[in-house]
Amino acid sequence: MLWKLLRQHISVAQLAGFFIANLCGMVIVMLGIQFYSDVSPVFEEEDSFIKKDYVVVTKKVSTIGSLSGKSSTFSLREVEDIKSQPFTVEVGEFQPAQFKVSAGVSFGGMNMSTAMFLESVPDNFVDVKADDWKYVEGQKEIPIIIPKNYLNLYNFGFARSRNLPQLSEGMIGMVSLDLYISGNGMSEMKKGRIVGFSNRLNTILVPESFMNLANHKYGGSNELKPSRIIIEVDNPADERIARFFGDNGYETEDNKLDAGKITWFLKMAVGIVMAIGLVISALSFYILLLSIYLLLQKNTDKLENLILMGYSASRVSMPYQILTVAINFAVLVIAVFLLIVIRGMYSGMLSDIIQGIDGGGIFVSCMVGVILFLFVSAYNIIAIRRKVNAII
Repeated sequence: MLWKLLRQHISVAQLAGFFIANLCGMVIVMLGIQFYSDVSPVFEEEDSFIKKDYVVVTKKVSTIGSLSGKSSTFSLREVEDIKSQPFTVEVGEFQPAQFKVSAGVSFGGMNMSTAMFLESVPDNFVDVKADDWKYVEGQKEIPIIIPKNYLNLYNFGFARSRNLPQLSEGMIGMVSLDLYISGNGMSEMKKGRIVGFSNRLNTILVPESFMNLANHKYGGSNELKPSRIIIEVDNPADERIARFFGDNGYETEDNKLDAGKITWFLKMAVGIVMAIGLVISALSFYILLLSIYLLLQKNTDKLENLILMGYSASRVSMPYQILTVAINFAVLVIAVFLLIVIRGMYSGMLSDIIQGIDGGGIFVSCMVGVILFLFVSAYNIIAIRRKVNAII
């Protein structure tokens, strides 16, 4: 009965305008977040064993430089110059093995061995559990990280040509390698265990503590200058990085800078789209408040009479509050439905042109929609109650 009395003067056109505007704003915000979460993994492929924002730097090798004997290593002054750059967080040097090493493995009735090389970087650049990535003198097993493309070469090249079984990362982790180390007239066999695969570093990593001990025992007396530098940067998209590398003739070993720039532009685009969506939602929210305030103003006499008849302010406010919450909830439900439909449309197209698009869920986007719904509804409830109290 109370609702029948108060629903007069309701403007369907105004409520419909709010509904459409709020729906557009919420869909834009949720779709922007969803698109970013779907596409960004392609440009932000993480290496679970190496720090996120890093760049591996080498010097350019030219024909003239090779013929003239020009060194491709980094001097102490150059390393200090890199450390002093504003974009640099931390700098580490690759330390190569100064001894001979070969590795052998036995499985499937076959024995294989090959010459190999080892390098190390400071342990704080490697994100492996401390128990797995450590070495003390006399330890039987040496933890190793190898490039993932080595495993791919075996599985899709060597194994197929020799009719050998393909190996997963888990299976490789259970295989023990025989490492034959020699130098300075001494030799020794140690066991190696692969603890991870790197998508970014094209080298075979061992702990720095092992490399220091082995180089001292089996290597030469001269300390080699680093030919590669690993740099942790605060923002891979910083244009100063590419400019500094170009001015000094440095190169990066992967597309980390390009991926960082793409990710930065992607974040900017998504941020702009979300800002537009939030502005539309704010305007629609303002339209709804104006509609409710106008409706309350038109029903001032009825509200005053209801209060005099014994109805409380909360009871009189409830029909309008329920109306706004119901509209906001309908907007949320339809927005989620549209998000699923639109995402299904662009996912198929993206999967055809970009490899790596996965089927991640829409939980984060839906949670943002729920948060917007709760915020707008709570503010509407409070604003309507205050307006009713002001009228009476």
